[in-house]
Amino acid sequence: MSVFPQKARIGWFCLLLSIFTLAVYHAPFFQHLFRLTEPGATGVFQVVSAVLLLLVLNYVFFYLLVFLFRKAGKFLVAVILFGNAAMLYFVKAYGIILSDDMMLNSVSSNMDESSGFFCAPLWISLFLLGVLPALYPLLRKVEYGSLKQFFTKMGVGLTLLAAIVCVNVKNGPWFKRNSEELVSLTAPWAYLVNSVRSLEEQKRMDREETALPDITFSDSKDLFVLYLGESIRQDHLALYGYPKPTNPYTSEDGFTVLKATSANTFTIACVKVILEPFQSETYYEPLPNYLGRNGAHVVWRTSNWGQPPLHDVDYITIKELRERFPDQRSGFDEDLLSGLKEDILAIPEDKQFVVIHAYTNHGPDYYTDYPPQFEVFTPITKNVCLSRANPEELSNTYDNSLVYTDYMVHRVLETLKEFTDRRVCLLYMSDHGESLGEDGVFMHAMPLHLAPESQTIIPFMVWTSDPNLHVKPLEEVDERYVFHTVLDFLGADTPVFDKNLSIFE
Repeated sequence: MSVFPQKARIGWFCLLLSIFTLAVYHAPFFQHLFRLTEPGATGVFQVVSAVLLLLVLNYVFFYLLVFLFRKAGKFLVAVILFGNAAMLYFVKAYGIILSDDMMLNSVSSNMDESSGFFCAPLWISLFLLGVLPALYPLLRKVEYGSLKQFFTKMGVGLTLLAAIVCVNVKNGPWFKRNSEELVSLTAPWAYLVNSVRSLEEQKRMDREETALPDITFSDSKDLFVLYLGESIRQDHLALYGYPKPTNPYTSEDGFTVLKATSANTFTIACVKVILEPFQSETYYEPLPNYLGRNGAHVVWRTSNWGQPPLHDVDYITIKELRERFPDQRSGFDEDLLSGLKEDILAIPEDKQFVVIHAYTNHGPDYYTDYPPQFEVFTPITKNVCLSRANPEELSNTYDNSLVYTDYMVHRVLETLKEFTDRRVCLLYMSDHGESLGEDGVFMHAMPLHLAPESQTIIPFMVWTSDPNLHVKPLEEVDERYVFHTVLDFLGADTPVFDKNLSIFE
């Protein structure tokens, strides 16, 4: 016997789904909408228009799915309700909005990163707001009606959408100004539309690279190491004035520290800018490929991801390093340093560029990023639903991961100091920053124009063994400086090099 003995007319079925979607999954949307609306009658009109627009839009969408695809359409509606529940959880738990950048960051994540979000509140939310509501379209029998009724309902729906748009012509500038933030909080459009946009962006980024002019290198023997960190905010480092001792290892190492800003708020976009010669619609070969093609020896050691396609490069994952050096295995990111000295000594080329791309400091499970002996700030939190974590405990946990990163950077520097037969430079920086609950926002990947400084102000620290090489007195740098600073230090003669974007005098 069916749970619902009588069939539902498709119009009422889709209207109920549309109302349910608006009422259950749009609390963050309305919070932002009320904050952004203009005062008085204009604001009321904007809110009413937004409500009607979402109701009619979702009604038309559900009607199309169910009428055209029948049982498959009902299954897709069930999947969408589950997706809405997931979206609502992450928006509320981490204060994010599902922009195209956020979706690009999400689809590029691997299971190791995704598993850090798994927790009881997530499963409960998915069950109550995803699984249970999804049973309704799966089990409810529907009277689909005739083709004539379909075209009539679609005509009415599309007419209403056009009317809503037309009567809001005067509100056009307001909608345009706030559209990205608001659309990125609407279910299911935030993740459906922005997923397509993010995949198109990924496809664009993966296109064939254009070669840069050839390089002529100087005769000197040079080693440049780029330590590329993850999710490190500048204002939590003691070397930049933070009151807690988060740099106990590098505080006496003689680093020159510079204020820096990131190009974006998620790894893929930031690493792209770090490795490209200049911003352009043309995709030029990134720095590792460029140096490798011209005779330098390039090594990329990584526990992270998000780099462009690499070739002419020794690409080494942390898994491979753990297999090569099992006696040095710690289970943490310092395994990236295993055999570093030996590998550098085995390189015959005079020009060497080594990248250490670490994952440490990536949330939400910061407590898993460091060994127990680096738990110097207590108490900590193990709650990966960051909006429910104690702010002080969250800060302590994140700061402990910074201490561990500081230890690894110091270890790299100690190794480099042993190479007295060559000029050596170590540049330590982060791809982007990290939010720890300021204004209800956590982690990163906010749209750049909405992102707080905690996600964009990053450390940029340099050390060199050459006493005759001095850093310019720059008030601020950005990620574009990396490409040209590396070329400068390695003595690369190329038309691409821009001395103004090198940190060295």
